[in-house]
Amino acid sequence: MSEKLKEYFTSREAAEKLGVAVSTIQLWTNNGLLRAWTTGGGHRRITRSSVEAMLNQQQTDSGEFKTELPLSVVIVEDDAQQLRLYEKLFNGWNMNVSINTARDGYEGLIKIGNVLPDVIITDLMMPNMDGFQMVRALKEIPELEHSLIIVVTGLEQSEIISRGGLPKDVHIFRKPFSFDDLKYILLSKTGIQAA
Repeated sequence: MSEKLKEYFTSREAAEKLGVAVSTIQLWTNNGLLRAWTTGGGHRRITRSSVEAMLNQQQTDSGEFKTELPLSVVIVEDDAQQLRLYEKLFNGWNMNVSINTARDGYEGLIKIGNVLPDVIITDLMMPNMDGFQMVRALKEIPELEHSLIIVVTGLEQSEIISRGGLPKDVHIFRKPFSFDDLKYILLSKTGIQAA
């Protein structure tokens, strides 16, 4: 007598099945890439059919696991030249990335709310709503708790502190910064691999 298969996986079971971290499963469910619901006790359940569909999509002919899902990135920067530089960098790194851009904190909040990105890169000094206000607002959105937030700024640490500081889990790069350092933190914190 065969046992009936469950219609869902826990986050840990889905992570083991797909060969990724639990945090990646959480990001994928937050972004709608995996269908899931939350139980009354606050536990995430991922539908078996969406996990199996992703497995089928990611299995190559050689049997290797290959992630086809793009890393979603929102870049909030008011300098058009800096935005172009970021886009050129990501393209040069040969990563599977979906990039959205915004020119200030207000536009950034809208884009980020729509995309629920894996990574947010922002300047601090921008017109309208600055990066400080935007980052503080982002920390109030539970769906973004697993998003990697990177601040790139010309401000000194003392200036950041005098403006109220930033949450401890925000990564700060001071301009001019090393693009290799940015790439390293993206790769190590998101678990993706460059092609």
